[in-house]
Amino acid sequence: MKITDIQTVVVNARMRNWIFVKVLTDEGIVGWGEASLEWKTRGVVGCIEDLKPFVIGLDPTRIEHLYQVMVRQPFFRAGVVGYSAMSGIEMACWDAFGKAANMPVYKLMGGKVRDKIRMYDHLGGGSMDAVYNQATHDAMTEKALRSIADGYTAIKVLIVPRTAPLDGHKVLDHAARLMESLRRACGDEIDIMVDLHGRTTPDMAIQYAKALEPYRPFFLEEPCLPEYPDGIAKVSRGTSIPVATGERLATRFEFRELLEKQACAVIQPDLCHCGGLWEARKIAAMAETYYVSVAPHNPLGPIATAAAIQFATCTPNWLIQESFRSDVPWRDEVVINPLRVAGGHIVPPELPGLGVEVDEQQAAKHPFEQEILARYWHEDGSVADW
Repeated sequence: MKITDIQTVVVNARMRNWIFVKVLTDEGIVGWGEASLEWKTRGVVGCIEDLKPFVIGLDPTRIEHLYQVMVRQPFFRAGVVGYSAMSGIEMACWDAFGKAANMPVYKLMGGKVRDKIRMYDHLGGGSMDAVYNQATHDAMTEKALRSIADGYTAIKVLIVPRTAPLDGHKVLDHAARLMESLRRACGDEIDIMVDLHGRTTPDMAIQYAKALEPYRPFFLEEPCLPEYPDGIAKVSRGTSIPVATGERLATRFEFRELLEKQACAVIQPDLCHCGGLWEARKIAAMAETYYVSVAPHNPLGPIATAAAIQFATCTPNWLIQESFRSDVPWRDEVVINPLRVAGGHIVPPELPGLGVEVDEQQAAKHPFEQEILARYWHEDGSVADW
């Protein structure tokens, strides 16, 4: 089997564009992957075009060889745009491989280590226009209760504004009151993760952690930006809450320093950014030697979720899987055989490949548009609210 062409199908989903990658072969087998990268859509699509000449004519089942070709032959290191493009192509090749072998991808990667995949619902953030308002707390609590009513046993919230290096007690009081409200409404049996979204400095993150510790968050995500692993390690040492990070990192080489410094308890590679499924398995295996769990980042499209389910099914130190359903109501309409969450879990599909196909006719109803822009600064130079 040989790759004959690689195409992209871009679907606008309001805040982000989903970049679906279609690998065609001389045997008529089509593989689907996803390379979505927020606010970098044109760059990723262009990079996929740049990579095509390197891989057309190659066997899509030679995953390691394809990866090495895409990494080494272009000479310059790829960066997150390049690794996202590579991830989408690699993912689509796994899908084609599974279809050729007539088995799900997880069987090709070692087989099941679990029979169902626990999901958590990402509730997003709130508007800072009323961030200290009871109305904001009530709205977030209502979202959480809807998720629980739908069967989720774990949720994640973003409750931190874009901060200065050190903020006063007001933002800390808000975070504590909101977390208290959520814990009271959800009960002790629900796991609540808190995402700081890289918005804080290490010292400010420790203050947030101290304010949140009484409410027992499942983990504290991305307390500061990942280019300073010593800062993340400082936060980990300063709190009893497990720290999670890694969504902005690519390849095992970028994760290595985090692990060596014992900077976190949970790593969060994004399968659409880190280099693909096989690279994610290498990252997970490296993390396993440090007793670190893996909870892949995934606020992206339905193909990314399908790949994450395959990964979770066969990865022993996997912890929990992020899902995102508050972007567009037609999310499942652009794929065939969409995955369904029941009782807060997904049962891995037995279909060959990733088990999910893009419905190109439905996808064409939502063509590329400029993503919603989230501004970090106002025109006067002050920090924006969210």
